Amino acid sequence: MRTAERGGAGQKYALTSDEEDADFWGFAHEAEGLFAPLPHDQGIRRVQLAGCLPQGGLLKSLGHVGSRRATAGNAWFDLLDGDGATMGSYFVGEVTVIDAKPSARGAGLVDLTLTLWCENALAGAERAWDLIRAGHLDRTGMWHELAPEDRHAWLSVALWSREYQRQGRRDAPAGKVFTLDGRHIVDEDSFYCAIGEAVNGPGGYFGWNLDALNDCLRGGWGATTPFTVHWDSSAESRARLAARVPTADGDVSLFDLLLEIMEERGVSVVLR
Repeated sequence: MRTAERGGAGQKYALTSDEEDADFWGFAHEAEGLFAPLPHDQGIRRVQLAGCLPQGGLLKSLGHVGSRRATAGNAWFDLLDGDGATMGSYFVGEVTVIDAKPSARGAGLVDLTLTLWCENALAGAERAWDLIRAGHLDRTGMWHELAPEDRHAWLSVALWSREYQRQGRRDAPAGKVFTLDGRHIVDEDSFYCAIGEAVNGPGGYFGWNLDALNDCLRGGWGATTPFTVHWDSSAESRARLAARVPTADGDVSLFDLLLEIMEERGVSVVLR
């Protein structure tokens, strides 16, 4: 994930070539379609950059709409906060200009229509990015009322924004006690929402699948083992995380597998 900062008053997005950091492609006020439901053609999206001032490789492509040279290539699509700092980035491929028209957002700006490939910008993620940008992702439990598919999108933003949200903060020292609120853990994604919040605060990330949880327990993601987790309302969680998961030793419940992974990595889980 990119962490470079680029200013731009009122701009929410920026693009930079994947091949050369110095090849900055420009800012945009909006990116309509970036978080649309993923189409069936392997992640190709149609995105309108509203209020864009094209530069570099994107500007070169603008003069060749309708030809092969309209493809600018691969890029990093940065999401900016109110000060122009990068909150997180998505890799986008085969960025191609297919239309351009003057923008109502200011003299010299254009509204560009692009096609691009991006599999990580999930539908439903824009809400979480907007909360981070506005500084409103500031209390626990904001994910509780999300639909299941939106919880997964929430986790994706937690992942891609983790460096920005932690702002260089070091891992909690070994021996710390974290409290996991099990009342709202109803499936696997909600477990990751809850553990991410317990370790790293509102909107925090601490895995979004079993392998990622295992990686986070190795350190560098907010906590240092050994540590303790007090799992409140654990009986409710156990009942809801009863799905069977195949392992080398046979099928086990998701709840028991989560316990096993944590305990193998030096986490003492106290069920309460």
